[in-house]
Amino acid sequence: MSLRQFITARKLLRPFTVVKNTAIYGWTEVAKKFGLHEDLYFNPLHKKLSKPVTVILIGAGHRGSIYAEYAVKSPEEMKLVGVADPNSGRRHKMEKRYKIAPACSFHSWEDVFKKEKFADAVIIATPDQIHTAPCLKALEMGYDVLLEKPIAPTEEECRQILAKAKETGRIVGVCHVLRYTPYFRELKEILDAKMIGEVISVQHLEPIEHVHMSHSYVRGNWRNSKKATPIILAKSCHDTDIIRWLVNDASDNVHCFGNLKWFRNANAPAGSTERCTDGCAVEHTCPYSALQIYFRDRKRLYVFDLPEDRGQWDEIILHGLQTTDYGRCVYRMDNDQPDHLTVNILFKNGVTAAFSMEAFVSYEGRRTRIMGSMGDITGDMESFTLTTFRTGKRTTWSMKTDAHGGGDHPMVKDWLQAVGQQNPDLLSSSIDVSVESHIMAFAAERSRLSRTIEDIRL
Repeated sequence: MSLRQFITARKLLRPFTVVKNTAIYGWTEVAKKFGLHEDLYFNPLHKKLSKPVTVILIGAGHRGSIYAEYAVKSPEEMKLVGVADPNSGRRHKMEKRYKIAPACSFHSWEDVFKKEKFADAVIIATPDQIHTAPCLKALEMGYDVLLEKPIAPTEEECRQILAKAKETGRIVGVCHVLRYTPYFRELKEILDAKMIGEVISVQHLEPIEHVHMSHSYVRGNWRNSKKATPIILAKSCHDTDIIRWLVNDASDNVHCFGNLKWFRNANAPAGSTERCTDGCAVEHTCPYSALQIYFRDRKRLYVFDLPEDRGQWDEIILHGLQTTDYGRCVYRMDNDQPDHLTVNILFKNGVTAAFSMEAFVSYEGRRTRIMGSMGDITGDMESFTLTTFRTGKRTTWSMKTDAHGGGDHPMVKDWLQAVGQQNPDLLSSSIDVSVESHIMAFAAERSRLSRTIEDIRL
């Protein structure tokens, strides 16, 4: 039995209030105090699989590579048997690392499905605009699917995938990795156990962090909503999903304000140039300097597909800054994504949620405030503090994790269990609820553009 199961079963606060008031306890210390299971992800429905689930990776970029790595971590659960990516360097890395036969390494996703079905499932981690077609084809051919978020770039395509999943009866997991972070898992169990009474309202902040914003949504692949998807979907469908999950009811109405205020040509400093490498007069003082971010600080280098030989890196990075969008001035791009927005959501059970996405912050990691009838919770992805109204006692939980809160591989594990046991109930989200959270995002974007209150209907 895990601590969260222990709490949920008893629906009381006593296990937490006996912990020293306001002290910070990690998961292990709290679990040991009560003689409980220390594994955050303990699930009695998980079983030892009779054989590894065989998987084809479609899209071997940053996210796809992280999911594929689970095959190294747990080869008894997952075996990577195929890869598709137009980048030959990425394909060759995958072939070498996972011993993939050349006949099962493909330039395009279309080529995968020209071959007779040769695996149990596929992971689709392609660019946003190339989710729908391979997902529909995979389902048609009898593959189960793990689909990187967002599900699809349009509401119509999301509904197509939902309909095809229902028609074929195949399993479709969506990469809601935040549901698998220790932080949000514990919040969810506390709320379900009524430890702060009934949830009344939620405030949720996604601080993108200014450099991350410039990298992904000003210079990067998601900078233009027409060529990719609206930022509320591309970045924040994680958040519409997590809010819906915590509230535990369907949403009813949504209202959104937001705009692109800063990363515009009108705000380009005097002396700036088209590229940071063109002799820009303010390059050394600009917080968005591509030379500083990529060349000097060596951050977010995965976009350059660097070789193992670090001696070649300087030349390759500089060439990339001189020839790709990652070296361009952030004030001279074709970006249209809002750099700040606020969303208000009304749920069918009367709970309200206020969500803000902000680029101009120095930190990352979601911030959460949950107001309940008998207590409240404040948190920041690494810790949260629960206060009970009756006693005024405060208890703080804390755990350090990675950028996705430690949720990537636990999410893959649940999906593999669902596929291996052919039981979609082992996923934390049904495809219906996943699509609903995306419809919330599409409705928010319509509201932002038209200044309307939008209904949300699955």
